[in-house]
Amino acid sequence: MSLKNNRIHIAKHIWVNLCRFLLAGLFIFSGFVKAVDPLGTQYKIEDYLSAFGMTDWFPAFFPLLFSVILSTLEFSVGVLLFFGVRKRASTTLAFLMMLVMTPLTLYLAVTNPVSDCGCFGDAWVLTNWQTFWKNVVLLVAAASVFAGRARIIRFVTAQTEWLVSLYTVLYILVFSSYCIRNLPVIDFRPYKIGKSITEGMSIPPGAKPSVFETRFILEKNGERKEFTLENYPDSTWTFIDSRSILKEKGYEPAIHDFSITTETGDDITDIVLEDEGITYFIVMYDLAKTNTKNLAAINQLYEEQTALGAKFYALTASYQGDIDAFKAAHHTPYQFCTTDPITLKTMVRANPGIMVLKKGTILDKYNSNCIQKHLKQTNK
Repeated sequence: MSLKNNRIHIAKHIWVNLCRFLLAGLFIFSGFVKAVDPLGTQYKIEDYLSAFGMTDWFPAFFPLLFSVILSTLEFSVGVLLFFGVRKRASTTLAFLMMLVMTPLTLYLAVTNPVSDCGCFGDAWVLTNWQTFWKNVVLLVAAASVFAGRARIIRFVTAQTEWLVSLYTVLYILVFSSYCIRNLPVIDFRPYKIGKSITEGMSIPPGAKPSVFETRFILEKNGERKEFTLENYPDSTWTFIDSRSILKEKGYEPAIHDFSITTETGDDITDIVLEDEGITYFIVMYDLAKTNTKNLAAINQLYEEQTALGAKFYALTASYQGDIDAFKAAHHTPYQFCTTDPITLKTMVRANPGIMVLKKGTILDKYNSNCIQKHLKQTNK
């Protein structure tokens, strides 16, 4: 082999293995952060299905099931690529996934049905265009690795590679299940324990806020038109709807759209966040989907903690009729308030979930599945 050919041979080996490690790192990271927060991935999948009008195409359990399958697939492919085992399967899966995801993310970037792809959860938020260009790079890497898989350097012997495959899949499945039953072991959201909701909502002095323009949709003689405040027409036009358009993006606080409204329509957000005592939130973003098996234990927690002076609020995004029916069916003693559904899903990845605050600072939060353990701790 000539010196030139030898250099080309070495360069190809280096290129394939660099691409292999790039894919492995991003696939492991993407799969892990999805496994940390399976419900967050479920919510993102539900957003996609809703945006494409496909919500009724699949059973209710599909988004969560697909969330777990996707995290398992990505993490496993990444680990196999890293160790250089199951070369045919891992490189083929990586190439096929990028072959599907790249044109899909191009469509998402052009149409923008959701604000971000959710490919790295809340750990690393990318715009749809950033996601597309990232996938272009990964598609090139996946094609290179697929074509040159014989050049991949393995780190595990052929006799023991089945152990890597088996324990990788088992680990990520058990890890996902734990995070579903409890809460994400790593919280990438602004509502993590120790954070102040009040501070998260604040805008630093001098920061430039986002500029929005309100568009009004009005109708006259069967014709609908869109107006702004500058060209708002006379009273002969009938108001139909309005929407806000982002004209100039400014500083956006980590926590926004957080408010608490009582059943009588009173906004008690500031009152709750400034309370010097202990406050419990029972977060149930959708009462129709709420797991009711732990409600008796939540009622017990209410009785014990209110006797000690704590405040209790159930936060939901359900309509008043659903709230009334839920209270009557389950004899809930605590006060219900309404909050934005996306905010509730962000606060606690559980339905119901419990969040404990003092003067707006989050002291603790947990899945209602763990409430018995917390009852025992508070009774010590």
